[in-house]
Amino acid sequence: MRQNISSGSPWEAQIGYSRAVKIGNTVQVSGTTATVNGEVVGEGDPAEQTRAALGIIRTALETAGAQLSDVVRTRIYVTDISRWEEVGRAHGEVFGDIRPATTMVQVAALIDPLHLVEIEAEAVIGG
Repeated sequence: MRQNISSGSPWEAQIGYSRAVKIGNTVQVSGTTATVNGEVVGEGDPAEQTRAALGIIRTALETAGAQLSDVVRTRIYVTDISRWEEVGRAHGEVFGDIRPATTMVQVAALIDPLHLVEIEAEAVIGG
């Protein structure tokens, strides 16, 4: 059975995506930025944007019946790879003991020029 999880963003219906999708015991969380109530959190601070994005991911996972400890993979997209340590430390604050497979790559741009970080996550409940 498929469960689409919404964050309530108007972009979800307009673009045709869900914050997360759960099928069976697997949850896929869409690319998530540090946007709360239409405002970018942590402007200019990639670590704070990482924390905010991971908080949004946590909420999506919990809505799907998963926990951060169920995450098996994250993908991190950054606009400035020279600041990777700031992003990595913030990711480690959340996933230090969980240690999912992780990729971090630099991209030319994200959807809003104020976004410095976007993160995807995959979780397997009870895995």
